[in-house]
Amino acid sequence: MDVRYLQSFVTVVEVGSLAEAARRLDLTPAAIAARVHALEEELGVALIKRAGRSVKPTEAGVKILEPSRSVLRDIRDLRVVAGDGIALGELRLGVFASAMTSVLPPVLKRLYARYPDLNVFVATGSSVELCRQVSTGAIDAAIVVEPQFAVAKSCAWRSLVAEPLVVVAPAELAGHEAHELLRSEPFIRYDRSVLGGQLADRYLRDQSIRPRQRLEIDGLMAIAALVAQGLGVALLPDWIPLWQSGLAITRIPLPERPPVRHVGLIWGEYGPRASLARAFLAEAEAVFARPVPQQAPTQTIKQTIKPAASSRRKKQIADAG
Repeated sequence: MDVRYLQSFVTVVEVGSLAEAARRLDLTPAAIAARVHALEEELGVALIKRAGRSVKPTEAGVKILEPSRSVLRDIRDLRVVAGDGIALGELRLGVFASAMTSVLPPVLKRLYARYPDLNVFVATGSSVELCRQVSTGAIDAAIVVEPQFAVAKSCAWRSLVAEPLVVVAPAELAGHEAHELLRSEPFIRYDRSVLGGQLADRYLRDQSIRPRQRLEIDGLMAIAALVAQGLGVALLPDWIPLWQSGLAITRIPLPERPPVRHVGLIWGEYGPRASLARAFLAEAEAVFARPVPQQAPTQTIKQTIKPAASSRRKKQIADAG
């Protein structure tokens, strides 16, 4: 099977037009149509059909679309391995929700400035699910909240951003004591199904604070908007976009040493795109270069993971939820 046939088929489906696919691949529409027809002849099924002015995949075309993409990715990976290059190939990157607007954009800006031809596929999901996908090889790397479990031996983890928990309160409550607000004001709880919410819940229990919960919701910016409306206070990671939003909210630090949510990169160390993941890590560390504060032992769950490729020794890291 000629891989060019697969490339033409995938491009036609993605752009929805033989003419546009021809422009993308620098061919004539007749050549694109001939390639797709040859692939259909080889497989014995129709793969595309006309729908008005556009072209759509048939049921058989839908079935082979993702496997075809996978074959094309694998071939690009072979070129990377053979040439030990970085700019050729596709990095499959996972990103948890709040990192999509805070961590990802500045890192990609630096990455593309250095490797303008690099292709990046971005998938979203929960930190736990993204860690699982990295360990199975479904994606190459992921920006996640530090996992509460030991990551797979084939993976490495590096912390990039440390976000201590803070009380987020309406602006008019600036100057009040954090624990006083958590006990007296209506409480907007960060969803306990996500790691940051679990960290906040554990802190409240450790401090014997029983807040007057008003609602529980996921989404840091959504919670901040509710706080700005005077609906309560929240216990959240000190996420930079909160303070750049223009909302009428204030940051009130917790007493002594607060728990910290660490955001970082987990990646597969040995796959064909490991060099791409390390290139992403290098740019991320340049963006977020700053010391990572240590946590008190009573606020952590100890775990052992494999460190970055530059250091093979094992180390203990703390859970930051």
